[in-house]
Parts: sequence; structure tokens; C-alpha cells
Amino acid sequence: MKARILLVCVLLAAPAFAPAASKEIQELQRDIALLQQQIKDLQRSQDEKFASVTELARQAIEAANRANTGAAVIQSNLDKSLREIQGGVATPIQSVNSRLTDVTNNVNTLTQAVSDLTSGLNRMQSQLNDIKQMLSVMQTPVQPPAPQTGGIGQAAVGGSGAPAAPSAPCPAGSATSAYDSALRDYRGGKAELGVSEFAEYLRCFGNTELAPNAQYYIAYYHYGQKDFETAVREFDTVLEKYPDNNKSAEALLYKGRALAQMPGHKTDATNEWKDLIRRYPRTDPAKLACDDLKAFGMNCPTTATSSAPKKGPSRSKK
Repeated sequence: MKARILLVCVLLAAPAFAPAASKEIQELQRDIALLQQQIKDLQRSQDEKFASVTELARQAIEAANRANTGAAVIQSNLDKSLREIQGGVATPIQSVNSRLTDVTNNVNTLTQAVSDLTSGLNRMQSQLNDIKQMLSVMQTPVQPPAPQTGGIGQAAVGGSGAPAAPSAPCPAGSATSAYDSALRDYRGGKAELGVSEFAEYLRCFGNTELAPNAQYYIAYYHYGQKDFETAVREFDTVLEKYPDNNKSAEALLYKGRALAQMPGHKTDATNEWKDLIRRYPRTDPAKLACDDLKAFGMNCPTTATSSAPKKGPSRSKK
């Protein structure tokens, strides 16, 4: 019952509220229509902007592609240019290297050829000197040998004092040149030739100032060859034929050393050294003799070291 009354009231009141509701609905519809229009305008604006952005992106992509293509072309051209340059430079460099190698080989060959030529010239010079000496001997008139009185010319190397057999005449030239030639060969690796030349020098110039030197070098040669017996005889020749010469002190020293190498001659060796110290004190050979005595366990005479060393007997050159 109550419900029916309420419904009747609503129905009666509805016409009174209908105009107001219709007006609000219309305003709401207008607002909705306006909102829809704004949404459409916004959508259209967004579409236009998106299309613009899309176009810009497309243009950027196309520009990037064109740039990549241009870079690829430039890189290709650069690689091609570099290959051409490398190919153009490598061949001349290889050619230069080949020429440098050839030049180096030619220089080495030339150096060897110059060395061989120098050796050949030296041999030729030696041969020419020998030929010159032979011609000088051949051109020297033959003279009868002078009588010998026991000088060094009787036994040039052996020093035995036996008469020498008839020999060739002495070569032309001075005693000094003959001695210099012998000494040059002796010290230049031709010791045997030098010894034979010293022997020839003694045969022809046995009374000159340099004769003791020549005899000493002959003796020293045998000492170096460890032919100590022959060395002792040759050193005796230096001491006996040329007493107190410029080689006497050294001859005593090496005679003692040669005797020291011979079994049973230790006492003879020490006597030679003591004689050297007594006769030529304060000389270099005396100091060496003193050292040899000490090596044998013997005392050294004080005369050998009592003052500063000196050169002993007067010495000539060479």
C-alpha cells in the first residue's frame, strides 16, 4: 500500500523535474561532443606530427644510407689508390734493394781482388828483390877468396871454427843494407831465410860493428827452435869472437837458459848467470838472470839490484 502511494508521488512529481534534467543532459551531450571534437583535433594533430616525424626519420635514414654509400666509395677509392701507390713504390724499392745487394757484393769482390792484388804485388816485390840480388851477385866479378884466420866467416852458423868450403863471392852493396835485409826477413816471419842471410853477412862482413848482432840472432834462432846444444855453441861464438860486445850480456843470459834446459847442466847455467851479474851488474839482462837464479832456489848477488838498471855495455842499433 505504501509502495503504491510512493509511486504515485513520484509520478506526480516527475513532470516538475523533467525540464531541468533535460537541460543538464543537453549540456552534458554538448560537452561530450566538444570533448570528442577536441579528441579528434588532438588525434589529427598527433597524426600530422607523427607523419612529419616519420618523414624526417625517413629522410635521415636516406641521408645516412647515402653517407654510408659515399664513405664506402671513398674507402674503396682510397684502398685502390693505396694499392696503386704501394705497387708503384714496391717495385722501385725492390729494384734499389737488389742494386744495393749487387753493389755490396761488387764491393766485397773488389776488396778481395785488391787484397789478392796486394798479396800478388808483395810476392812480386819479393821475387824482384831476389832477382835483383841474384843479378847483383852474377854481375859481381869473381875474386879469389881471401885467406881466413879463424874469424866468424869460417863457420857462419855452426861456430865450430872449421875451415869454410869455397863459396860464392860476396854480393855487391853495403854491409848495412845486407844486415837490414837479413833483419827484416828474420823479424818478418822468414826466420830461416834471415838466419841464412845473417850467415852470409858474417861471411862477407864478419869484422863490422853489427857482426855480433848477426851472430847473436843466429844463436837465438836455435834457442827458439829448442836446439839447445847448437844454441850454446852459437852463444859461445858471440862471447868468444866478439868479447864485451853489445850482445854479450844477452848472450850470457840465454846461454844459461839453454844450459838449464839440458840435463845435467844446472850448475853450468847458474855459473853463466852469476858471471853475467858480475860482469854487467845493474843491467836488464842481469835482473833477468837474478830472477832465474831465484827460480832455481839460489840467492841473487846484490850487485844486480843495488841501484837503478842501466843498459850495460855500449849497444849499437838493432
